[in-house]
Amino acid sequence: MNWKTALCCVAMASAIAVSPALADPQTPVVDGRQQIQQERIGQGTADGRLTPAETIRLERQQTGIQRTENRAKADGVVTPAERARLKHRQNRASRSIYRQKHDAQTAR
Repeated sequence: MNWKTALCCVAMASAIAVSPALADPQTPVVDGRQQIQQERIGQGTADGRLTPAETIRLERQQTGIQRTENRAKADGVVTPAERARLKHRQNRASRSIYRQKHDAQTAR
């Protein structure tokens, strides 16, 4: 997979993450963080600091967080425990993004 394909995956995931159907005022902090993390992944892909495999792995992680958020919102109430779980998953994802962008690998 080349970097153009990976960039396309990032763009599609970003569009899904910010679609109006998924936006919900109950979790503005989570939504804002998701957007920032998507941008960080996009920047890493664009400047070659993320390999295509790393990009795919990070995108899957973001998709999992979005799925968790959707499940939390399904009953109309996001409990403090669900918010804590989302925050924990986003913290892990943020660390993963940082580590992958700063390792010695580069996209070819």
